[in-house]
Amino acid sequence: MSPDTNSPQSSPIRSALRSRRTRRALTGALALTLLGTVAACGSSSDDADTASASTSKSASGAFPAKVATKFGTVTVSSQPKRVVALGWGDAETALALGVQPVGESDWLAFGGDGVGPWAKGMYDKGPEKIGTLEPEYEKIAALKPDLILDVKSSGDQTRYDTLSKIAPTIGVPKGGDQYKISWQRQTTMVAQALGLAAEGKKLISGTEAKSAAAAKAHPEFKDRTITVGSRTSSGWGAYVKGTARIDFVQALGFRNNPKVDAKAGSAFSVPVSEENLELLNADLIVMAPIGVKATKITSDPLYKSLPAVEAGHSVVFDDTNLSQAFATNTVLSVGYAVEHVVPLFAKALTQTQTR
Repeated sequence: MSPDTNSPQSSPIRSALRSRRTRRALTGALALTLLGTVAACGSSSDDADTASASTSKSASGAFPAKVATKFGTVTVSSQPKRVVALGWGDAETALALGVQPVGESDWLAFGGDGVGPWAKGMYDKGPEKIGTLEPEYEKIAALKPDLILDVKSSGDQTRYDTLSKIAPTIGVPKGGDQYKISWQRQTTMVAQALGLAAEGKKLISGTEAKSAAAAKAHPEFKDRTITVGSRTSSGWGAYVKGTARIDFVQALGFRNNPKVDAKAGSAFSVPVSEENLELLNADLIVMAPIGVKATKITSDPLYKSLPAVEAGHSVVFDDTNLSQAFATNTVLSVGYAVEHVVPLFAKALTQTQTR
């Protein structure tokens, strides 16, 4: 099992994504051709008029906008008209701010417009689909973007260098490598790049208020330990501190399983062998199937033998929308998850307390 079970780079997810990404390397000659094309063509006034990237909010006075990233401060000189969103959840974040990317990466294979049901109908025109782990640089260049969002991404230097030659690129923040960035920071950076910093702050405060209200309504969550993990065709894994799913449950009052955090490295999660499955045990266990059926978890004898599971203190997602909302962790999906996932947590804890 990959040491990064639940990251976009883990072997189960990588296998699912591989069919959707380009297998062609961007050669030096092609890079020069692309860059020459971008420099020569730019974005015409007609492009700006017909671009899907648009906003109904005024961004006057917001430019030039400066965004601090791992790669240095990126300056966006004027309001972007053609945005390509490549990072995990970057497109949804732009949509929440009223901007429709002309191209995006569909990390969770939603299909359609490439976003979750919580963002359904927010596009007037569907975006061009771009590969995920290995984006098609020539396709991106053909879209003639004036801004590329790669905020929640791997933080790979070569990827950033190639993208930034096509258009100003907002890469990961310092410490944000391997998709370790909160939805709040993602929203802030995207909003700054789009000249909509004030709107970004409003979105963040509104979504945080939903989590705070849920935590207040469920004091039984406070300081209870939780394991958030997954089961794939390769095996078991558990998420570590500093990742989106753990940020979500911590906002509700939970504490991440300290035994899992003790094993945390630079990866998104830690692998858990069947021989050490007791590592998953906590006050509440939340598991998501990835590439397998939920019954692969619920029918497993070793999993069923865990004390928390025996006590009914377990939630296994069998609804794709719920697991994907939990995984997407954007300013749009968090509210959906709070509404639909929190009741499942409360029910599991109540069952334990009344047995």
